[in-house]
Amino acid sequence: MRFAYGTNGLTNHRLDEALAVVAALGYDGVALTLDAGHLDPYASDIGHQVGRVAKRLGELGLAVVIETGGRYVLDPFRKHHPTLLHPVETAAARIDLLCRAVRIGADLGAEAVSFWSGIRPPEVTADDAWDNLARGVATVLDEAVARDVTLGFEPEPGMLVEDISGFEGLHALMGSPERLGLTLDIGHCRCLEPIPVPDCVRRAGPYLVNVQIEDMRRGVHEHLEFGEGEIDFPPVLAALDEVGYRGLVGVELPRHSHAGPAVAERSLRFLRENQKGGQDR
Repeated sequence: MRFAYGTNGLTNHRLDEALAVVAALGYDGVALTLDAGHLDPYASDIGHQVGRVAKRLGELGLAVVIETGGRYVLDPFRKHHPTLLHPVETAAARIDLLCRAVRIGADLGAEAVSFWSGIRPPEVTADDAWDNLARGVATVLDEAVARDVTLGFEPEPGMLVEDISGFEGLHALMGSPERLGLTLDIGHCRCLEPIPVPDCVRRAGPYLVNVQIEDMRRGVHEHLEFGEGEIDFPPVLAALDEVGYRGLVGVELPRHSHAGPAVAERSLRFLRENQKGGQDR
């Protein structure tokens, strides 16, 4: 099993330094969030920056997945605005960002490019939101197919697509495309899925292209360090092994940058110990 750490948990570091920290601690990869401080997809010299990051990843031996959840990368006043659920004229900015992410992912050799639906705006009906989502995903999927990139759609609590069932519905709506996989956040499973977390992994297994991991409590969408929530991790890691998942398992702690290196070190130690615990059961 290969573990990664998310750069959104190292935002007080320059990107080169964040990558160096992740590699020095012994991680196998990095979940790289495109954002103003870390590989800004709208930088005038983005091509040059991507080339430099690709070289650095190679030097450090780090695999990479691309994350697209930068809070204010599109709108400096409104978090995660706009989304794929907005009318097409407004959603165009989000679609453009995701297509840029696909191109960057292709140039970096990313194992997946992860994204989500967004929260339904109150002025958009549920039916229109699904139509807008399908239209936007289709455009991004076309880019992904053209660039030989795999997409990982992430269900997020409170969003239009918030659980595995919602992803399955979207996947079917899109015609079950090969390039549209699932990003499964383990904490989200504990937060809102009706079945135990290891069973979530088994249900998600056929679609899995990316995994995020952290601790969480039932009904509370708060990313916690391991041991601070309610998840029993050895059975979860064993289930990932059982379904044959070989992608990155990325620690997702976006509010822990103030202590990023220490948190990253504790997290990897915990995961390795609990991976062994699952194998011993």
